[in-house]
Amino acid sequence: MYDLKPIAEKVHGADAILIGASNGLSITEGLHLFADNQAFADLFGDFKDKYGLRCLLHGMGARWPSEEVKWAFWSRLIHHYCGQYQPTQVMQDLNAIVDSKDSFVVTSNGECHFELSGFAPEKIYEIEGTWLTMQCARPCHDTLYPTLEWAERMAAAEQGGRIPSHLVPRCPRCGGPMEVHMAAGSNMVPDHGARQRFQKFLNQYHEKRLVVLELGIGWHNQLIKAPLMRLVAREPNAVYITINLGEVYITDTIKDKSFGLDGPLGEVLSALREQMCTVDRKVQIGDFPHDAGLKQE
Repeated sequence: MYDLKPIAEKVHGADAILIGASNGLSITEGLHLFADNQAFADLFGDFKDKYGLRCLLHGMGARWPSEEVKWAFWSRLIHHYCGQYQPTQVMQDLNAIVDSKDSFVVTSNGECHFELSGFAPEKIYEIEGTWLTMQCARPCHDTLYPTLEWAERMAAAEQGGRIPSHLVPRCPRCGGPMEVHMAAGSNMVPDHGARQRFQKFLNQYHEKRLVVLELGIGWHNQLIKAPLMRLVAREPNAVYITINLGEVYITDTIKDKSFGLDGPLGEVLSALREQMCTVDRKVQIGDFPHDAGLKQE
């Protein structure tokens, strides 16, 4: 395992924490969008047999034969991974690490597990949409509508991989089909409100002690990883912590203010939470350095 003491000290001394998260976090929680595994077979074995469904992501972008089948897929997915979700150990550890500090979450994950784990929804920017909102598929307007309650009703009424026609969501303005916000592709309505709140957070902590905590993001993720590293490069007091299994990448421009941890996300966060408790105890008895040094990656 790693020397987590300097990391815990930086997190403890931060004015705010910016969390970036992608597929690695979802996989740690047992949600693997790309896998044809047992969990996928247990949940969608019938769709796999009938339609050749290869994984969850395939289903999210599929051209289904009818709205009744499309919403059978989506309602089953949302019911299982959102309606029945209970905060996992990794989310409990993350909450404890952030503790009472101001924080913001930027994620390409759409299952809303941050919000369902107690993170403030107004401090979350899901840049590729979420499963818990839907929009007009055209779209004829840019309003987003809550999905969970509707999805629970559809899931309860599903029979044979279809939902009853009267439960198919329709646009309240044009009467056309609806799409889950995350699956709308080029027609996806942007969440301007979340983007503005994110920018306000960045403005608030400009030149402050900002810790960027990146969870399960590979080097190829240009939506989150690249902008986060650019942010750290231009912020003089920012610290970059990236945790990812099997693939840790840090650009040379920020190596001297970064930590890279290659390991299972759940194990690393659990150990960091424990180290944070040690730091907290030292603070309480006055045994804490005023300017904890960085360990260069």
